[in-house]
Amino acid sequence: MHKSGYVTIIGRPNVGKSTLLNKIMGQKLTIVSSRPQTTRNNINTILTEKDYQIIFVDTPGIHKPKHKLGEFMVKIAKDSMKNVDLILFLTNPDTEIGRGDEMILEELRDCGKPVFLVLNKVDENTQTRVAETLKRYSEFFSFQEIIPISALKGKNVDTLMKLIVDNLPEGPQYYPDDMVADVQERFVVSEIIREKALKLLKEEVPHGIAVEILTMKQDENGKYNIEANMLCEKTSHKGIIIGKEGSMLSTITKYAKSDIEKMLGKRVKLNIWVKVRKEWRDNQSFLNSLGYNNKNL
Repeated sequence: MHKSGYVTIIGRPNVGKSTLLNKIMGQKLTIVSSRPQTTRNNINTILTEKDYQIIFVDTPGIHKPKHKLGEFMVKIAKDSMKNVDLILFLTNPDTEIGRGDEMILEELRDCGKPVFLVLNKVDENTQTRVAETLKRYSEFFSFQEIIPISALKGKNVDTLMKLIVDNLPEGPQYYPDDMVADVQERFVVSEIIREKALKLLKEEVPHGIAVEILTMKQDENGKYNIEANMLCEKTSHKGIIIGKEGSMLSTITKYAKSDIEKMLGKRVKLNIWVKVRKEWRDNQSFLNSLGYNNKNL
């Protein structure tokens, strides 16, 4: 018997959705940052084993949008609940159920799909706090399964995987064995560059950043030549991104180049230019050009 299905990971920003997915896949496929609202688009990540294939949908965190990009992020996160076989609701131990989590769970009440409570970061909290959180959520919502985990350290991730497979329907293999994501390499490259900026820049800059891949070509020796624009909304941000004598941009480029080479398995020459594009997050035509649109929802 072969099982297959779509599994979406839902939760507030910065609860560890991408960290969990990267741990399950055993490689870095989605952007990970300590800053919230890091993921901007649904990314289907494909795990293929002998007896099953799971298509994980990593979604943006559900939050109160402040611009058109934010509206797009929330819409695709909510729409991801409609066409899946199983929903993982991911949250962290806390003293109470926050309004954001309540909002998500209310959306899930009538979804007609099995919902797992996956309580992440249990290694960072006391057993008492974990137990109280599990009790509070189980009283608020009827979950199919409740699993405390540490996505970063891998604690109970194997248990979670077994429960996911047990709850999948019988089905075909939708994707080839060697396909691990349904996004183009150019998209992954742009996300790696954006991740490095998120990690290295000051608080006021990162969410106003987009990365546009201009060219990505291989030479006769297989080396990739990649040119990209890093777009920001303010002239003052451009100076911060570039840094004194180009030091910050050089550091971003260095770390991005290293991860891109690991991902592609090839040598890379990476050039990044910083451009100002005011209020790009509210410019729908420009959002469309970056792939942030609702055409495929």
